[in-house]
Amino acid sequence: MKNKDNNNDIEEMLLSNTSLDELIKKKIEREFVTELEQAKRPKEKKHITDITKAPKNLIFSRQSVFKVFNRINKSETYINGVQAEALTGTQNSIHDKLQNGEISTFVTKDAYIKFEYVEFYE
Repeated sequence: MKNKDNNNDIEEMLLSNTSLDELIKKKIEREFVTELEQAKRPKEKKHITDITKAPKNLIFSRQSVFKVFNRINKSETYINGVQAEALTGTQNSIHDKLQNGEISTFVTKDAYIKFEYVEFYE
């Protein structure tokens, strides 16, 4: 339906003897208005706690949160995905399993690390 209206507008402009420059200017103005409307629309924030449903590219990013339990000090802290990726170190199999959503926790010498959630705007 929108495409049909657009074609009718183009036909009307061509029949009204407007110059090509004016047609281009009007088209650019319409595109600008639609882009501006899309930018003003509020974006939806997503909060995913299941690692299997989280986007792979966001698991080891700043948008993801991991819980760290220090076994020595018996303390609990939170880190982002970039820091969690550094904690996997050279354990490529653990890194790949986390990214594919096969596991949500892993262990280092001093800590237990668990995926908590990823938050992003859609």
